Amino acid sequence: MSHPTSTEINISDIRILFNRYSKFSKIRIGLTVNLIELCIVYQMDMKQKYVSKTVDSPVGRMILVASQKGLAAIIWEKDDPNGVQPGNIVKDEDHPVLLKAEKQLKEYFNRERQIFSLDLDFNGTEFQKKVWNALLTIPYGETRTYGEIARQIGRPKSSRAVGAASGKNPISIVAPCHRVIGASGKLVGFGGGLENKALLLNLEKTVSGKQRQFSLFANS
Repeated sequence: MSHPTSTEINISDIRILFNRYSKFSKIRIGLTVNLIELCIVYQMDMKQKYVSKTVDSPVGRMILVASQKGLAAIIWEKDDPNGVQPGNIVKDEDHPVLLKAEKQLKEYFNRERQIFSLDLDFNGTEFQKKVWNALLTIPYGETRTYGEIARQIGRPKSSRAVGAASGKNPISIVAPCHRVIGASGKLVGFGGGLENKALLLNLEKTVSGKQRQFSLFANS
């Protein structure tokens, strides 16, 4: 009998484990379902091919990553490389998806663009994708709390889970997780750092004519 390689996962074996655990508590069922989902995502990610391009911006150097389907990640210098960064990446400075993303990001930072027009390739669990797609609905120059996003996706008691999913958002700025703030109004959780989060929010407030300026502290 052949054995899977280190990058192959036998999903059918995991489902057998699920059926076995389903006789026990709901907690075990939930954990097993999450394990199956994460393993499927991981297996798909390992088979996917990605290209990357490094760009400079007012908030530091970023790595743009694309798949055949669209923009897959924007990686900050401070990002955990084991977090949002997918596998199987090769550099391609002239890939059309990356060039288009670079152009639109420049327009955003130059205050010439408020809405991105890019094909996106989110790679995550179904819950994470719901959160990331909800981020796309937050208008330029506005903010939402984690609780508001939780209610929007029909999971009103999952504010913390929404915060965790937002923190794993692979395509920041374009999917604007920087527009999500704490219930008190304080800036919390951002892969690019809280100073950059405040910079992005203040850039948008200036363009949109909103009066409030954001700092690292609530009620500032």
